[in-house]
Amino acid sequence: MKLCEMTKEELVAFKNEVKKEYEAFKSRGLSLDMSRGKPAANQLDTAMGLLDAVNSTSCLSDGNGVDCRNYGGLDGIGEAKKLFSQMIGVSEKEVIVAGNSSLNLMYDTIMKNMFFGVNEEATPWGKQGNLKWLCPCPGYDRHFAITEGFGIEMINIPMNSDGPDMDMIEKLVSEDASIKGIWCVPMYSNPTGITFSDEVVKRFASLQPKASDFRIFWDNAYCVHHLSDDRDYLLPILEEAKKHGNEDMIYIFGSTSKVSFAGAGVAVMGASEKNIAYYKKLMNIQTIGYDKINMLRHVRFFKDFEGLEAQMKTLAELINPKFETVLDALEKELSPLGIGSWHKPKGGYFISFMAPKGCAKRIAQLCKEGGVVLTGAGATYPYGKDPDDKNLRIAPTYPPVEELKLAAELFCISTKLAAVEKLLEE
Repeated sequence: MKLCEMTKEELVAFKNEVKKEYEAFKSRGLSLDMSRGKPAANQLDTAMGLLDAVNSTSCLSDGNGVDCRNYGGLDGIGEAKKLFSQMIGVSEKEVIVAGNSSLNLMYDTIMKNMFFGVNEEATPWGKQGNLKWLCPCPGYDRHFAITEGFGIEMINIPMNSDGPDMDMIEKLVSEDASIKGIWCVPMYSNPTGITFSDEVVKRFASLQPKASDFRIFWDNAYCVHHLSDDRDYLLPILEEAKKHGNEDMIYIFGSTSKVSFAGAGVAVMGASEKNIAYYKKLMNIQTIGYDKINMLRHVRFFKDFEGLEAQMKTLAELINPKFETVLDALEKELSPLGIGSWHKPKGGYFISFMAPKGCAKRIAQLCKEGGVVLTGAGATYPYGKDPDDKNLRIAPTYPPVEELKLAAELFCISTKLAAVEKLLEE
C-alpha cells in the first residue's frame, strides 16, 4: 500500500515500526561518508601507470620534441591538445590544455570577463552594474558558489527530463541584458544524471540573447563517464552554434579529475578560435604555461582517445555495481510505498533523489544521526535554498559496496520515517 493511501492508524503503526528499525540501525555506530563525488581507492589504482609514464630520461614531447621541463607551451603540448579536443568535441585549434582543475578554469574565465570583458571590444562585466545568471537546478553547488562569490544574482531554472526549461531560458535572455551567463552540465548532469536532448542543445546553440556578452558555461565534466555500453549521446554544441554564428557564446570545460587522479588530472577549455586567441592573450600575462610533464604523462598513459575510452570502461566495471546497489534499494524499499522519485542515470557520478515536499532536510538529519553523511539538503540550489525542500544528491562512488548497502538501507529507512512524520503532521 502506498503511504498516501494509509489511514491515520496505519500511518502511526508504520511509523512505530520504522522508528524501531531506525533506532536499531543507529545503535550500530556507523560512520560512512557519501557527501561528495570522490573516486574510490580502487578507481585511482587503475591510473597508477601514470607515475611510470614519464621518467628522468623521457621528458620530451613525443610530437615535436618540446622539453616539457621548461617554459613555454602556453595552451598545452600538441599531443595533449589532440587527445583532449576529441574528449570535449572541438578541434585542436579550439582547445586550451591547462592545469588540474576545470573548476579553476571556470572561476578564472568569469574573473577575466569581470575585469577585461568577453573580448577586446566588450565592456567588462564588473563595470555593468547588477549582473544575473541562470542556474538550472538541481545543479552543481560549486558552480553556484562561484557566481555567488562574485555577487552575481542567480535565477533558478527548472530541470526537465531532457534538460533545463528552454522556454524560460529563451524568454529571460531575450528580454534582460543583465543576464550574462548560464551554468550547464549537459551530459549526465550533476546531480540529476540527465543528458540534454538534441533539441535542447540546438536551442542553446541558437539562443538570441539581448546581451551580446552572454555566455554559456558548458561544463562537460562527465562526457566520457558512461556506466555501460548502453550510454547517452550529446550533440556537440560548438558545431551547432557555428550554424547560427554563435560560436563565441560557448565555453566548454572538462577534465580527467575522475578519469585519472582526482587531484592531479588535466583540465581543458574549448571555445571558438577567436575566444581562444583572446584568452591566450590574457593568459600570457598570468602564466608562462601549465604543467606540461603532467600533460605528457597523461598522453603516454592513454596513448589516444580510444585508450581513454578503455580506461573509462575499466572504471565503469567498478562504479556501475555501486549505482545498482543504491538504485535497487530505492526501487525495492520506496517504490511500493510511492515515496520519492529518481532518475536512473546511464553515466556520471550521482543519483538525484526527489523526496516528498518538505522532507529533504529531515532525511539528511536522520542519515547523519544514523551514521551516514550526505551532501547537505539544499546544496543543489542557488544560495543553498531548495524552495520545496525535496532534493538530495546521493554520491555512491566512494564507499565499498558492502558499506554502500548499509548506507542505502539507512537512507531508505530515514526516508520512510521522514515521509510518515510529514503525513502525520498534515
